[in-house]
Amino acid sequence: MASRTTRRSLINRVGRVMMVAGLILLTGLALGLAWLVAISPGRPDPLRDAMGDVIPGSLSERVTIVIGGIPQSMIIQSVDPANPVLLFLHGGPGMTELFMELDYPTGLERHFTMVWWEQRGAGMSFAPDIPPETMTMEQMIADTIEVADYLRDRFDQDRILLLGHSWGSYLGIQVAAAAPDRFLAYVGMAQIVHQLRSEVMAHAVLLDTYRARGDTAMVDRLEAAPVSMEAGTSPEWMRLRDAAMHRAGVGHTRDIDSVITGIFLPVWRVRAYTLMDKINVWRGKLWSRPFFWEDLLRDDLSARLTEFDLPIYFFVGRHDRTAHPDLSRAFFDAIEAPVKGFYVFEDSAHSPLFEEPARATEILLNDVLPRVP
Repeated sequence: MASRTTRRSLINRVGRVMMVAGLILLTGLALGLAWLVAISPGRPDPLRDAMGDVIPGSLSERVTIVIGGIPQSMIIQSVDPANPVLLFLHGGPGMTELFMELDYPTGLERHFTMVWWEQRGAGMSFAPDIPPETMTMEQMIADTIEVADYLRDRFDQDRILLLGHSWGSYLGIQVAAAAPDRFLAYVGMAQIVHQLRSEVMAHAVLLDTYRARGDTAMVDRLEAAPVSMEAGTSPEWMRLRDAAMHRAGVGHTRDIDSVITGIFLPVWRVRAYTLMDKINVWRGKLWSRPFFWEDLLRDDLSARLTEFDLPIYFFVGRHDRTAHPDLSRAFFDAIEAPVKGFYVFEDSAHSPLFEEPARATEILLNDVLPRVP
């Protein structure tokens, strides 16, 4: 009898412990959700001066308009809305970049009317009812031109500056060729040229890097993750590439050591997003990519797009292996344009604007704008 009572008492104690643990877990989850909601008001903070006061006449807002038949959103910020408009085309496909401003502030809103548009199917512009048949390169180009026209009209500027990053550079340079009359100049950061060739080059560089380090485990993983001009990118390579690049300091930035700490977590801190926006950043990335990735891989821009009627500038990171700078250089050399400029950022990988913002801003203000025809 005593033994049965002891067992019953033990079961009761275990039950109480599990109940308390469950309550603690639920409380933690509730507090975590409340914190996420609190830091997700869905609007950007106002621009402030060094004393913390809101800058008179400044602009910091979230805008949603119908572009290409669907609502699309952007963040617009400027200390003076009369400044030149700079339209930023994010990477991906489908991966927004507003989060980069948290840890790598560019300060461009001090000199430009800075527009962080999130493209069809990405982030704030993601919706589950977007017609899949509209996810085409032709539609993305048309969307970009329509956004440019909205900005030109709103800010009463005949032409604006266009800056594309990674996938955004693949989109942006095609927009620049299609509608040069809308833009002061085109700036390609980590300019895509022939992405499959860049992937092959990256694989070779990473193998050499990890062999030199004596990291046999990573070498074995890379050897089991092939990529070639004939067969394309293997699933194993696509799962491994980001981690291998970040550990080697040749990924999104020189100092991002993982997608989790450098990209995933910062997205959740963006106050301009609602909680659903933050979820949609990842939904949009997963949904958008398959529509464009294979065509992006196989397309060789240098074989079909070399004549432009507006100034062309490339910003490349010396250590970038996502979009290899050697390919960008060869493409640039083949381009005919009224004005050209090629800038290597010695301390950057894939994101010179964020990694070396002071130099990027200096080039934009002192080289790009003054040389506009």
